[in-house]
Amino acid sequence: MNNELNEIVLSVLEKQDKPVDRRDLQIMCDAPETEEFNNALSYLKAKGRIIIERKKVGLPSTMGYLPATILRCAKGFCFAEPHEGLTEDLFIRASASKGAMPGDIVMLKNITAGEKGFSADVSEILSKGNRVITGKVDRPESKFGKAFLVPDEGFSYPIKIVKGGELKSKRGDKVKASVYYDQKEKNVYARVIKVYGRSNSAKICSDAIIDSYGIPTKFPVPVKHEAAIKAAQPITEEELSRRLDLTDEPIFTIDGADAKDLDDAVSIKKLENGWELGVHIADVSHFVTSGSKLDEEARQRGTSVYFADRVIPMLPVELSNGCCSLNAGTKKLTFSAIMRLDEKADLIDYRFEKSVIVSKVRGVYSEVNAIFDGTATQEIIDKYAPVAEGLRAGRELAELLKQRSHRRGELEIQTTELRFVLDENGVCIGVAQRQQGEAEELIEQFMITANNAAALYAKSAGIPFVYRVHEPPDEEKLYSLSELAAACGLPTRRIKEGVRPSDFAALIESARDTKYARLISMQVLRTMSKARYDPRPLGHFGLSLTDYCHFTSPIRRYPDTSIHRILTDLIRGVPVDKIKAKYEEFASDSAKLSSEYEIRAVKAERDAEKCYAAEYMLSHIGDKYMGVVAGVTVKGIFVMIPEGIEGFIDLLSLPDTQYEFDGKTTITDRKSGNKYSIGDEVCIEVSSADVSSGTVDFVFAENNE
Repeated sequence: MNNELNEIVLSVLEKQDKPVDRRDLQIMCDAPETEEFNNALSYLKAKGRIIIERKKVGLPSTMGYLPATILRCAKGFCFAEPHEGLTEDLFIRASASKGAMPGDIVMLKNITAGEKGFSADVSEILSKGNRVITGKVDRPESKFGKAFLVPDEGFSYPIKIVKGGELKSKRGDKVKASVYYDQKEKNVYARVIKVYGRSNSAKICSDAIIDSYGIPTKFPVPVKHEAAIKAAQPITEEELSRRLDLTDEPIFTIDGADAKDLDDAVSIKKLENGWELGVHIADVSHFVTSGSKLDEEARQRGTSVYFADRVIPMLPVELSNGCCSLNAGTKKLTFSAIMRLDEKADLIDYRFEKSVIVSKVRGVYSEVNAIFDGTATQEIIDKYAPVAEGLRAGRELAELLKQRSHRRGELEIQTTELRFVLDENGVCIGVAQRQQGEAEELIEQFMITANNAAALYAKSAGIPFVYRVHEPPDEEKLYSLSELAAACGLPTRRIKEGVRPSDFAALIESARDTKYARLISMQVLRTMSKARYDPRPLGHFGLSLTDYCHFTSPIRRYPDTSIHRILTDLIRGVPVDKIKAKYEEFASDSAKLSSEYEIRAVKAERDAEKCYAAEYMLSHIGDKYMGVVAGVTVKGIFVMIPEGIEGFIDLLSLPDTQYEFDGKTTITDRKSGNKYSIGDEVCIEVSSADVSSGTVDFVFAENNE
């Protein structure tokens, strides 16, 4: 594939206001090789970048076409998201869809604007999406009734399972199924290809989620064998002699009580004119060497994935919980960032060293928080005595770092990350929102400082690298945020193109003591671009830092392992030109793949969380809660209860009402005059919960009026 010729073709067509004759286009592109030119046109057509009709070639927009992705299908119609131009989804009648399904890339024609929005017809299916989906099996009570698949997403209607395609599935089973469109019958059918188990079990649904996202759960035998060999090898005296010896330093870790992969330790000293902060990270790249089976497996996983009942690690447990984990009392190989900060906690100097440490205390967040708030038992105080001075100094430094991050405009977003309590059978029996204490904030500030220093070090050296980047939001999202904030009566003057993190912080602060606090915080989060990895130092908008990377978690993130490998060559004196030749392509590939696998992990984790939340609510059907209106749409109202679980009140479930949505924050019943706005407190009753789809439904409780 000639990418250069592809770009030339597109560049020429962008300058034309009408289709171009195919032969004329070849001359305009200066493409002497007809076969190569034809291949370029075929590729661009397949990708939906150009249209070819009767030997005429043009951009879709020039010829009245629009590339789009099918989002969801209902009985009789579907919706598509345009790739360019329009900002709203398009309605497509089933008779004009050519059998397109969710995930398909299509070319649209006959684009028409109507009272309810845009509609279109499918001209061609350019590429098919995933024809394998998950859902639950349903069938009428009669044993002779035909089975249906109730899809988890994409399709809003049950799909008939072909005769003989049930694969011994029973009613209520969670299954994987292949779907296809029958051109003759003009209908979609399903065939079960895997049965997971009961669909009302969040654990079973998590199995299906992991499978549907293609997340590998088992390590190949050669990888496990290599991990066992690496873990069994003792640290040689030769290796120790090459490293900075920090075994006598008061170094400690702080993690959750149930954490087993301890990849970061810290040490803090208060100096006469500032601080010395040491962040000591497990030297994973020493064990996971370039080109090894372990390295290839970690590269294809990208990250560890965390569910309520399990962790799917990036590395085998022999490494993640064994030789790489910085367990207290044993010598461990580390990569240390040793940083100097002045009295105001500004970073003034840093160096990176391969080191060996012995952690003096295996710290736990809850225990350190108890020490900080004065509620610790004598047993806990005695446990932390070897590092008590470092803890005191660290607490003081962390507070200064927090103040410094606030001054530079770092965003503090209110999130609703949930913590699930499971019984011995893996059933969710408790849910609460995760709370971040002072100890968690301390470690977070120290890790941010080390990540900043690593990025500065790489950038100043001019070497290939994997940066963590977070770009400014686009203008359209800013406009939506500004409109919402204005509807809430909040200042919006600075929410426009060129917005700074401090402007967002100011908006969040203005909403802090209002009923819109959570809404604005979450909308700011939605407005911002998604953080990702990139070989270019594009800066981190949310942290308000020009240079940032992920250096501190190589046990569970491949980009961290990648930059450890690159920085190892730098500190060992490998010339920069050789580092560039060795790692230019590696850094680019690592950034791309790591971003993709991070998105996969985040989506899977969120889907599973919804299933566990729904499982918890199954045992609370009929219970009443005071909740807060978290969102309103033309179809209904989203309400969040104190546990952090969000449910939906469908307007169709409300009898004898005529609701009207203002398009922003409020929905009004024209008959009664009742209004429901974002931030309002309401009394709801749990009406239903579906574990398979991860949805919870509420109705207004009788005493809500």
